[in-house]
Amino acid sequence: MRVVVTGGAGFIGSNLCERLIERGDEVVCVDDFSSGVLDNVRHLTESPRFSISRQDISAGLTVDGHVDAVAHLASPASPPDYLRRPLETLAVGSRGTENALELAFRNGARFIISSTSEVYGDPLAHPQRESDWGNVNPIGPRSVYDEAKRYAEALTMAYRRTKGVNTGIVRVFNTYGVRMRADDGRVVSNFITQALAGKALSIYGSGEQTRSFCYVDDLVGGLLAMLGSDEPGPVNFGNPEERTVTELADLVCRIVGSDAAVEYHALPQDDPTRRCPDISLAGRLFGWAPRVGIEEGLRRTTAWFAAQPEPDTAAQLCGDESLVSAEV
Repeated sequence: MRVVVTGGAGFIGSNLCERLIERGDEVVCVDDFSSGVLDNVRHLTESPRFSISRQDISAGLTVDGHVDAVAHLASPASPPDYLRRPLETLAVGSRGTENALELAFRNGARFIISSTSEVYGDPLAHPQRESDWGNVNPIGPRSVYDEAKRYAEALTMAYRRTKGVNTGIVRVFNTYGVRMRADDGRVVSNFITQALAGKALSIYGSGEQTRSFCYVDDLVGGLLAMLGSDEPGPVNFGNPEERTVTELADLVCRIVGSDAAVEYHALPQDDPTRRCPDISLAGRLFGWAPRVGIEEGLRRTTAWFAAQPEPDTAAQLCGDESLVSAEV
């Protein structure tokens, strides 16, 4: 297939691009590099089946030639990113999603959108099932991401119903792994980078709030399953093994070999107290279940962070302009 991956230089997008290239597909990676990192996909440019196109899909999306599938992953995804760029986050969830859907419509292509467990808000039911409508504060600071994704889901279903686009909605739960940005503000990257540097680990709130952490390789397997199907979704993809943030901090310290202290900070507004997916639908549809346990996944992620040079953010984001075209 020829697959367009929006947000393809981001954490999850770059891992998806890599797997698509490995299995023999042609990939057009579209990114505006506002949070994506060129080094994430630099190694893929050695393949003649891979190209990079710098575009802000909120302003438009142009891809020459036929497209078989569109995987729409473009969006700031970590709280520091979307709280710093609230209007851009709302724009990519609305106009950006519509432009990606139009590309799929023009080409008769399969379209999948990477939505989020944040559509459940601070959930009223546990674990979270696809039938749950969510409990989201529509005017809180996190709403710029939560509501952007909820609108994007509604728009995706409207295109399916009115224009016949072959759409699929994926709800991604907490994911971690190689190619996370050290400064993305997510709890796994925070804990690992702090532990490696011998700094105190930052816990927000009591640390008793729970999360369920899925290794990126497992998530990408779910994305590929959705991409190759006609399933409309939504379908949850995540690891149902639930643990507290404090338990995660202890595990990271043990893996790193650190006796770092813990510093407690105020819990951000509307931060959910529990988050855990019901993945029975993914199992029935695709036989999908996570395979990488938390300890193995954290060891891989820690080894990757430990091997990284000191980040030069500007160089990482801009990189070698000769590898990036204005459009494809």
